[in-house]
Amino acid sequence: MNATRRELIMQRWNVIQHELLPELREQVGALTPKLEKVVHTLEWVRIEEFTAASWCGIGRPPHERAWLANAFVAKSVLGLTTTTALIERLMIDRALRRLCGFPLCKKLPSEATFSRAFEEFAAGCLAERVHEALIKEHLGDQLIGHISRDGTAIETRERPVRSQAPTVTPATPRKRGRPRKGEARSAAKESPLCRQRQQTLGQMRAELPTACDRGTKCNAQGYKVSWNGYKLHLDTADCGVPIAALLSSASMHDSRAAIPLSLISAQRVTNLYDLMDAAYCSVELREHSRSLGHVPLIDHNPRKGEKIEFAPAEAIRYNERTAAERSNARLKDEFGGKTILCKGGTKVMGHLMFGVLALSADQLMRLRQ
Repeated sequence: MNATRRELIMQRWNVIQHELLPELREQVGALTPKLEKVVHTLEWVRIEEFTAASWCGIGRPPHERAWLANAFVAKSVLGLTTTTALIERLMIDRALRRLCGFPLCKKLPSEATFSRAFEEFAAGCLAERVHEALIKEHLGDQLIGHISRDGTAIETRERPVRSQAPTVTPATPRKRGRPRKGEARSAAKESPLCRQRQQTLGQMRAELPTACDRGTKCNAQGYKVSWNGYKLHLDTADCGVPIAALLSSASMHDSRAAIPLSLISAQRVTNLYDLMDAAYCSVELREHSRSLGHVPLIDHNPRKGEKIEFAPAEAIRYNERTAAERSNARLKDEFGGKTILCKGGTKVMGHLMFGVLALSADQLMRLRQ
């Protein structure tokens, strides 16, 4: 399915290829394929339109935030692991320096300035806002066939937060059989999914745990793996473009992010099918998907019972869920999702969203082929 406007993509591609790149070659010389990819990504995301100057004319003027934001996008595209490596690359690469906007006649900002700017970008959700605008511009008026939903482990060099066990008063043992006349029994505990269906999107996101802790899940081969850090939950379209993202603690179950993710994606694009693996097998999630006008295709979890297989046509559609696994793999291998040196859920999300932004632009550029 052609999920975006090909004529718009080709128009932007021709402008970059035949007007912008020749002019850059005259100024800074030959460009490597990686630098050309940086040029295309910066032109697609246009992150400088979302950065505002904060100087009021008192004190020393700050460094231009648009240049620093461009540098962090280039860091994700080039696969640089640290801010120090980014600064060293900017020092020796005149072409990259000019592409980000830094003048050649001035000294580069210090590492502390880069770190403060990154903290501002992460706290202000800069990459998230740019990604949302990018998705709405190119996929907002298109009909997408399938949205693949999945969570992936994010390992960090951060100490897990110790959870304090709540003090529980010993309850009186429950008697077997029917309650006597006039005897009141305690109500059953409400499941998180039932509670989420009665909440707003803001309330759901506020309840999601975002502290670093230890998570365990089964990999594709069926073995249990454990890690310290977080989980990134992604909604991915057929064309491989990430539509929405959420970060949670590593120990949180994948199903708790399904309803907030679906509401975020529904605000940005229109899709027909929701594809999820057996971790999302739940009556509440199926009903919620149908309430949005979608068709849920969720792999059945037998839970020590008999597994219900897909119908032949549904099984073919469910194979499209590999788009989510490819997005997770590309984010980790190519755009810095595997090497995270910052600490705190806000900064980790900011780092990952710069990678998601670069991945989205790269997938949109691939649609021209």
